[in-house]
Amino acid sequence: MALTDRQIKAMQPEDKPRRYHDAGSVPGLYIEVSPSGGKWWRFRFTLNGKQRLMSLGVYPEVSLKEARLAALEARQLVAAGRDPVRERAGARASGACHSVREVAGEWLAGQEGRWTAAHAVKVRSRLERLVFPAIGEREVSEVSPRDILLLCRQVEHSISSYMGHVMLGLLSRLFRYAVASGRLTSDPCRDVAGALGAHVTRHMPALTDPGKVGELARKIDAYEGLLTTRGALQLLLLCMCRTQELRGMCWEEIDRDAALWRIPAERMKMRQEHLVPLSRQAMRILDELRGVNGDGDLVFPSYCRKRRDETPLGKNTINNALRSMGYAKDVLVGHGFRSIASTLLNEQGWNPDVIESQLAHAPLNSVRAAYNRAAYLDDRRRMMQAWADYLDQLKAHASPA
Repeated sequence: MALTDRQIKAMQPEDKPRRYHDAGSVPGLYIEVSPSGGKWWRFRFTLNGKQRLMSLGVYPEVSLKEARLAALEARQLVAAGRDPVRERAGARASGACHSVREVAGEWLAGQEGRWTAAHAVKVRSRLERLVFPAIGEREVSEVSPRDILLLCRQVEHSISSYMGHVMLGLLSRLFRYAVASGRLTSDPCRDVAGALGAHVTRHMPALTDPGKVGELARKIDAYEGLLTTRGALQLLLLCMCRTQELRGMCWEEIDRDAALWRIPAERMKMRQEHLVPLSRQAMRILDELRGVNGDGDLVFPSYCRKRRDETPLGKNTINNALRSMGYAKDVLVGHGFRSIASTLLNEQGWNPDVIESQLAHAPLNSVRAAYNRAAYLDDRRRMMQAWADYLDQLKAHASPA
């Protein structure tokens, strides 16, 4: 069924981007409603055997009628064997208008498949909340370094110095796209960084004293909340993984025979498959969880019954459990478990490259990445079992929880 203006106005944001196809009009045309409320026109087409995506602007700035006309023109170009995205970029380079909002729409559309859905939502939200109200309707060629500085300083003062620098980086990527597509000759962000306030990086809080780590491990074992939460805390301490990687763990990723957890590339920060050797202690925890959650795909499903088949454990669950155990947010967070393992294993003399490989930090180059993945697996197996055994020793000598 074809869309109507009334339907589009009534569309409400949801947890994930939602697409509504304009069936019956121009094939390939749809509107995407982002979780932050933005409504983006998209046109999907196939050229030379490859699927492509074209941004047609934002509703209501681009009306339903205008989107259909633009999609029809693009479809006619495709039928003639011409690339509508390239043709539009060429027209703009010769003097047509191109606002920051419109260029951003094109840039975001080009990232589809490169970014995770969560990252795309976050970037769109920042643009819609912080950038578009200030310079969204300005021509990209008219945005000056001073405009960028004022915008970033406003973010710096209203949110944080860290977010001010994040916004500068985001804007620089956007304007570099405008340069690459012929809209600009240089990035107006390049001379702004030195004018922003210095940002001091704060590492995730973590415990590093072995006695305190033993107390933490005992408190986790004695946690009286839900079994799934306790298991998540135990595995997080044993596996040296990120919380988002653990929350999305699926049963099909666990190789019981090899005692190995294969985390798919799309859930990894560096977009490369990561292997986590599982100690005997980790396998026992998974066996216990299997008896509770083994009827679904997720090892740690949502506590909401209606969403447990498709939604993982809430992102705040682990930190909330730590708060209930008496750990303030400036003392310990779930992500800090990685620092605990890294610090203590380095102190014990384990090869730093083996530790970094297990943490899935980015290697210096792709050759070293491939080498590490293959050569360090046996070393990582020994290290992960030694780490689990060491935690057992620390627990045995810790004060009762």
